[in-house]
Amino acid sequence: MANLSNRIDKKILKQRLKDEIISRKTISFYRYVKIENPDDLRNELFIKWTELNCFGRVYIANEGINAQMSVPTENWETFVNELYKYTIFLDVPFKIAVDGNGKSFYKLIIKVKTKIVADGITDSNFDASNTGKYLNAIEFNNAISDKNTIVIDMRNHYESEVGKFENAFCPDADTFREELPIVVEHLKGKEDKKVIMYCTGGIRCEKASAYLKHKGFKDVGHLKGGIIQYAKEVKEQNLESKFKGINFVFDERIGERITNDVISNCHQCGNPCDSHTNCKNDDCHLLFIQCEKCSEKMQGCCTPECMNIASLPIEEQRLLRKGRVKNGPECLAVYKSRLRPNLAEIIKKNNLSL
Repeated sequence: MANLSNRIDKKILKQRLKDEIISRKTISFYRYVKIENPDDLRNELFIKWTELNCFGRVYIANEGINAQMSVPTENWETFVNELYKYTIFLDVPFKIAVDGNGKSFYKLIIKVKTKIVADGITDSNFDASNTGKYLNAIEFNNAISDKNTIVIDMRNHYESEVGKFENAFCPDADTFREELPIVVEHLKGKEDKKVIMYCTGGIRCEKASAYLKHKGFKDVGHLKGGIIQYAKEVKEQNLESKFKGINFVFDERIGERITNDVISNCHQCGNPCDSHTNCKNDDCHLLFIQCEKCSEKMQGCCTPECMNIASLPIEEQRLLRKGRVKNGPECLAVYKSRLRPNLAEIIKKNNLSL
């Protein structure tokens, strides 16, 4: 069977989503489980979910499934029933987005991957199913209150920058693959300490907890359902939220607010702000924090160079990109996340007043 996909222009799809009058749920789920034929399953699910008008980003591998989706409320029960017909996914728990805005994805993308979470682990003796203890919101709060507990954020630097748990160690890393060795080094000599971990929806900290146990750590726990489920339990049970700020999410919303605390600053002017944006220069798309004032002044761009390029007619922009290898040495996209440019300094050097 051919690899099924939606090839309609994204501008058209985004407009269709904007014009929709139906309600949607933004949900996420994952499960580490052996999948024999991920390609066949991928196409089966694509057909089923397209018929149900579902959108989202889904990864399938031999080790399991990882999905973030937008499901029409009217099709929710059918969606759940159809998924549970697969014995490997029976009773898989769903995390429902906090903000209730189902317009989080505009198309359905399902990809077959080597792993549902790229971890860089090559040790054949590693058992991802030998995870640490699940902790609910109350248990996590109690653990954090113990000064002897070590709290680890298993997300990327730009995620923890806008929201995190109190006293958490946040690795200065861009990927989960990079974080694992950083965390192990940070915890070196503390194998007998109580370690608890968290991430967005639980999938990264679950694998990380298994990796720490593999490395000899004795008392490892992880937040069940991640920050998404934690926020839901905090609200339902009227608990104190020890997570402060915004929970970064990988969809059109970019973030969902958990508390009113603003723990970060605009990367351009330095004023308190926790709104992420992507540079409007299509040859850059740097993810950075930008306040409304700077967004207006810089026209949604990260630097004057990008602002100049983004202001050109689209055909001229395409000519500039033509023939160059994306992310290569001749590419205009010099301001990528991993380079973390000092935007405030760049603005200053160009004598711009923000």
